[in-house]
Amino acid sequence: MLTKLINHYCRFLTLLSVISLAVMVVLVFGNVVMRYGFNSGITLSEELSRWLFVWMTFLGAIVALEERTHLGTDMLVAKLSVTGKKICLGLTHLLMLFVCWLLFKGSWDQALINLESASPVMEVPMAIFYASGAVCAVSCALILINHFWQLVSGQLSEEELIGIRESEDEPLDIPKPQQ
Repeated sequence: MLTKLINHYCRFLTLLSVISLAVMVVLVFGNVVMRYGFNSGITLSEELSRWLFVWMTFLGAIVALEERTHLGTDMLVAKLSVTGKKICLGLTHLLMLFVCWLLFKGSWDQALINLESASPVMEVPMAIFYASGAVCAVSCALILINHFWQLVSGQLSEEELIGIRESEDEPLDIPKPQQ
């Protein structure tokens, strides 16, 4: 049930990221054309693009966590027994939950500090900018708790015990030099 809800949430975040990227492209391209072609510009373009980029980065991190597509290495973990893999995965989830707490605390504090501050161009509270970290932290924590529950309840296969997914690309077959 929670996994299904998280999947729908991640699809929604992916859609928001696509929309953010499209708006950023239009704003930046439009601003370049306006500056060089008409010697004017869109005042809002730079600031809104920066905000969208920050939000898109945090939303993408949430989706990547759910899909297990963050960069990683499995050199050591792949050689462990099933029990060792479970212990390592559990420990990494607990450490990542701690990092989520740190990210949430810092982002929340910054949002509160900047609640009364307005952005220079858009004149909206800067707290919205810093809230992106808090949204990411809470979302990632829920995903990690779900993954941790799957681990301790035995719902993960042995292949899923390694927290990263290999690249879809085939390795290059480079011939060795002859001696």
